[in-house]
Amino acid sequence: MMWAGLALGYHLASRLAYVVGVGVALTRQDRRQVFTRRDGIEAGFRRFRRGAAIVMNNDAVSFIVLCIVTRSTLHIALSRTVLIATGVIFVLIGLTLKLWAAALVGSANYYWRNFFAPSDFEPVPTGPYRFLKNPMYTLGYLPTYGLALVLGSWPGLCAAAFDQAGILVFYHWVEKPHFEQVIRAASRRRAVPVEPPAPPG
Repeated sequence: MMWAGLALGYHLASRLAYVVGVGVALTRQDRRQVFTRRDGIEAGFRRFRRGAAIVMNNDAVSFIVLCIVTRSTLHIALSRTVLIATGVIFVLIGLTLKLWAAALVGSANYYWRNFFAPSDFEPVPTGPYRFLKNPMYTLGYLPTYGLALVLGSWPGLCAAAFDQAGILVFYHWVEKPHFEQVIRAASRRRAVPVEPPAPPG
């Protein structure tokens, strides 16, 4: 019981570090260019990416540990076989969608590079983005529920719901306003008429 409580507390802290920590860093970059003002786009982005990768990987590992420590705590009126099969299907569907979406946006934009070079941002109208506005944060979170089902972890299921709620809040408070601002700026640039060159002589 003690280990379960510690694992749950550590994971919740890890998720908050991810959502709040990365969110604050991106907001500060968006408003004051804290990473790129001194070092430039490439060096600033690399510095941010190193820190973000550590936080994100820690969050993922803490979730897996939570599910392992609290395995066999989910008691519902379904057979173990049905739970495992459902979990495996969730993992396969979610991972496929997430990897597909990540391949389309590129590894750099997976780490929010458009906050560092907004002019590089281009909406992705293909793949899962044709059907889902945000495949990574919606069906892309199915593997978390799937792992919890496979291991029969009740705290894991609760943590998966908490994690997804947190990343959706992150999207609406951090990512969406940035994307809308970048799209508006691009529309204004396209709307500005370009003066034709003066005729020679």
